[in-house]
Amino acid sequence: MILELPDREFGGYIFDCDGTLVDSMPLHYRAWTASFVHHGAPWQWSEDEFYASAGIPDRDIVGKLNADYGVDLDADSIHEHKAEWFMEHLHELTAVEAVAQIVRDFHAKSQPISVATGSDLVIVEPELKHVGLWDYFGIIVTPAHVENGKPAPDMFLLAAEKMGVPAEDCLVFEDGNSGLQAAAAAGMEAVFVPSRG
Repeated sequence: MILELPDREFGGYIFDCDGTLVDSMPLHYRAWTASFVHHGAPWQWSEDEFYASAGIPDRDIVGKLNADYGVDLDADSIHEHKAEWFMEHLHELTAVEAVAQIVRDFHAKSQPISVATGSDLVIVEPELKHVGLWDYFGIIVTPAHVENGKPAPDMFLLAAEKMGVPAEDCLVFEDGNSGLQAAAAAGMEAVFVPSRG
């Protein structure tokens, strides 16, 4: 994978996690499916629907599916089962090497870098540790830190604030459409990282 970066320096760089830093999207889809089956969900969630929801917090996804299908499955229970299944299969994950190398390069140059992810820290921390990227990031923003998840700009704006960099001087790395929308809403340029082969 070769990523086209804008031809200028930025003050700070913000990375999504799943599908961007970690090649975890196929595993997340399997975890969702396992949890939906376990909870007797009345829907068949396709891979296309899954990828279209990339970056959106888990509980928001369940809320939308509940509304679409007229049911009231417990979003917390579905999220927790999905997370447990995912953690049991964590050993299958690898880094997205093209992005990981960018992280290592920026870190070596002492460039401000951060993570802004739709996943909870209990997932993100072991993921990043497993692929050897955890120690590069002192700033990690999750849905717990903001009022609105992606596609709202809140996560990226908070990451910029924590790095001490103006929003317009940040570059975002994202694989999800909701994340690209969030970056645009934050006034940030973005690099698309394809997470599907």
